[in-house]
Amino acid sequence: MAAGLAAVADVDIDPDGVFKYILVRLSRGGGGGTDHKDIVRGTKSAEYHNNIFDKLSPEMEKLGLECKCLGGGKIDHNSKEKKIRVFGVSTGFGKADHSVSAEKLKSKYKDYEITWSDDTK
Repeated sequence: MAAGLAAVADVDIDPDGVFKYILVRLSRGGGGGTDHKDIVRGTKSAEYHNNIFDKLSPEMEKLGLECKCLGGGKIDHNSKEKKIRVFGVSTGFGKADHSVSAEKLKSKYKDYEITWSDDTK
């Protein structure tokens, strides 16, 4: 994996609450190679899913990486009970593959119960 990709955290979400999230594919700029990495980003401060993407994209461009949003949804993060639930859909980006997002979350939150649902609510 390219150094730029390896430097980017797989997961960056708020420590608690219910909030919007997006699943993003990063790739090396210039379209040349097949190196890519999927990341999860979510925050309560985002009114819309595109607010997350609009903040992330310029940060990744500075690293020479291109972003493609693969979809979105919501995360219910309960740090007290060590549970994360991934669900819902983004009206702007469509539904992320929540199973992929859940696997990414498991890599960071190893001692959590992480579930996902294709329900939109």
